[in-house]
Amino acid sequence: MPSVCFYFQVHQPHRLRHYSCFDIGHQPYYKDDVQNQAILLKVAHKCYLPANALMLKLIQQHQGQFKIAYSISGVAIEQFKKYSPETLDSFKRLVDTGCVELLNETFYHSLSFLFSPSEFLAQVEQHHQLIKHEFGQAPVTFRNTELIYNNTLASLVESLGYKVALAEGAEKVLAWRSPNFIYQAAGTNNLKLMLRNYKLSDDIAFRFSNPAWAEYPLMADKFASWLHQAAGNADVINLFMDYETFGEHQWADKGIFKFLDALPEFILQHTDFDFCTPAEAITRYPVRDVLDIPEFYSWADEERDLSAWRGNALQEDALQNIFSLEQKIKASGDKNLLDNWRSLLTSDHFYYMCTKWFADGDVHKYFSPYDDPYSAYINFQNVVKDLRQRVEGLN
Repeated sequence: MPSVCFYFQVHQPHRLRHYSCFDIGHQPYYKDDVQNQAILLKVAHKCYLPANALMLKLIQQHQGQFKIAYSISGVAIEQFKKYSPETLDSFKRLVDTGCVELLNETFYHSLSFLFSPSEFLAQVEQHHQLIKHEFGQAPVTFRNTELIYNNTLASLVESLGYKVALAEGAEKVLAWRSPNFIYQAAGTNNLKLMLRNYKLSDDIAFRFSNPAWAEYPLMADKFASWLHQAAGNADVINLFMDYETFGEHQWADKGIFKFLDALPEFILQHTDFDFCTPAEAITRYPVRDVLDIPEFYSWADEERDLSAWRGNALQEDALQNIFSLEQKIKASGDKNLLDNWRSLLTSDHFYYMCTKWFADGDVHKYFSPYDDPYSAYINFQNVVKDLRQRVEGLN
């Protein structure tokens, strides 16, 4: 009986205000509250609120057969509480159905694992406690920022008590294997690995409204038929994507909500199919093989590596600069400085500095609040210089 596992990433960064060299030493507040509120409310009304209402309807309509999973970053939850409490409440109503699993990640949606294991552990614990406090769940599934994964991460994640981790189903990782099965992470005793079926996921997340796509328009019955073709050669089909796919990246007037509304019924018409969460999948299906992934992979860009955040000298310089402050920031004991520093670790800041061209470059530009990567770099470095002066001034 193949299962379909829907997992959605929910994240909104704290964007930085315009911070010039003249602000250094004079303006210790870095967040652009006006822009953050405007974007959060826009996405809430276009995506989160209508999508959550639809998900709740589908769960009720299918009497608990429809199940989904979310990872909601700590910085997103902070902004829900500040700007849109009704959005947070709508997620809580979904969790209360018992058909939603919440995942763990780094609180600040950061790249901390790449630079500071101790900071990574601190942020994972901070996020774990937040999810437990706000939703009453203790996550058993881990999803690192942007699905960044390798064997070393797997070993650390298992040591923290997690049962399953999510990763990208890239051909370089899978070779001849299929993403539609459960694997064991190499170097671990029993950590399960679930891999994104990127082709089917991206059919919804990226190609849905593209009239140049050969399969356009994508209808729910057609997509369900593609899933059904895997019957007999799949255990679990993992459809992982940004939640903002619904209503924000793919607009409502393009039919994305109608597609989502109809999809579960068409999938369930095949009596061998059902829906499950990651935690359910690993108890239902056996491990088919061990996957050895020594290099880092992610779900970003065509390369599916770290180049979305570490692909040029701007990004690398900014990363080295901000992480070099860790010891001084933590030694200061100043909670405000620590929060400022951690907010600057969010992966989006470095994503904005990407200098790629063509399709990947267009995606980076779509998400960036800056005119170009160099403006993103200069603004970020000005903020870091002020933060450095503040912490060094304490000594």
